Amino acid sequence: MSAPPTFVPIENFIRDNHCFACGSKNPFGLHMKLACNGERVASEVMLPGHLCGWGNLIHGGIITTLLDETMSWAAIHLLKRLILTRTMETEFILPVAPNTTVRTEGWVDRVVKNTEALVKAALYDENEQLCAQSTGRFALLSAKMMRRLKIMDEGTIASFEQHYEQT
Repeated sequence: MSAPPTFVPIENFIRDNHCFACGSKNPFGLHMKLACNGERVASEVMLPGHLCGWGNLIHGGIITTLLDETMSWAAIHLLKRLILTRTMETEFILPVAPNTTVRTEGWVDRVVKNTEALVKAALYDENEQLCAQSTGRFALLSAKMMRRLKIMDEGTIASFEQHYEQT
């Protein structure tokens, strides 16, 4: 049996870098750095205590954000399309402790049609225990459609096109 492919960092094409999940310039953000092995997208993130909900556990909204971002980048990078999350369902399995590092993995389950994909993600704690998992339906959009919707700036769309060699 051969070893699984190595994860290689994904270059973020988003120009303003202020995304709460993956932006490096957001002082309050999660600063996710994502990598891909050709089949899956993954990230490791240390979750500080200020991200807790009640008690001594990370807020479910933060966990959902981590899974959404991982699924988003799986769709973007593996399908080479711009995306918007349509629906998302998250199952919380085990609580996630603060001040620990978690790992997320996301993959494209299937392309439903040219404009929609079903994507999945899982979140693991430091002991490799599955803590949460999600399934999402993602709209697959062309650069032309994103321009028409006017929800992404032209510089970011152009950067996406250059990075993924789209026209």
